[in-house]
Amino acid sequence: MSDVLKVEKLDGGVALLTVNRPDKMNALNGEVRCALLGALDELRDDDDVRVVVLTGAGEKAFIAGADIKEFEGKTPAQQHRAMVRGNIYSAMETFPKPVIAMINGYCLGGGCELSMACDIRVASDRARLGQPEINLGIIPGGGGTQRLPRLVGEGRALKLILSGEMVGAEEAGRIGLVDEVVPADQLRERTLELAREMASKGPIALQAAKECVLASRRMPLDEGLKFERGWFALLFSTKDMEEGVDAFLNKREAHFTGE
Repeated sequence: MSDVLKVEKLDGGVALLTVNRPDKMNALNGEVRCALLGALDELRDDDDVRVVVLTGAGEKAFIAGADIKEFEGKTPAQQHRAMVRGNIYSAMETFPKPVIAMINGYCLGGGCELSMACDIRVASDRARLGQPEINLGIIPGGGGTQRLPRLVGEGRALKLILSGEMVGAEEAGRIGLVDEVVPADQLRERTLELAREMASKGPIALQAAKECVLASRRMPLDEGLKFERGWFALLFSTKDMEEGVDAFLNKREAHFTGE
């Protein structure tokens, strides 16, 4: 695995991915994107990993945006090909297991976009988030114009994107850009607690729930309900469903195997 990404398999079915460029505020470059794509490919079929947590090294930044040096000298066509080829944002969003962004500091530009591609965002009370691309004469290119309105509403999204302003963690929580804000010294403990709680659930049900919620973004309600019912019925054929029901009826803890 690349030096720019640290991959740790923790107990409780959790994998921790740490972007490791603290001297560059963990800025996204081609090497980081490729390393993240490679890690997701490996973890996808790893039955010991049920939930993935993404964070940045150090205390200053989660991911403070794209590495601007990579923009120099690129033609529009080259930049477009690079974004399509290394679309870590879509890969993160469609990853079949839950992904939690552990936002420990500056979460800007491509970093904010990557956090929005995760399923859940837990932020330190010291975090700062925003889409400052307008200050460079460009716009978000990793999904910011599409995912941000879905999270915070069109008006707030336009304000953030058109002004390039950053917001603090508390404001980000208030508008729905992050899901939970905790004191900085409790961020790791709380995020991993949440990840392990999710990892204790049935893996097939986790995947089904995520796919159904994602489907709601692209399907009309009637199609989405049909999609949900299909998954609901399918889960009745799993051993995990039998285990969950038996555990509930017998007042014991369920032990799901993903079967």
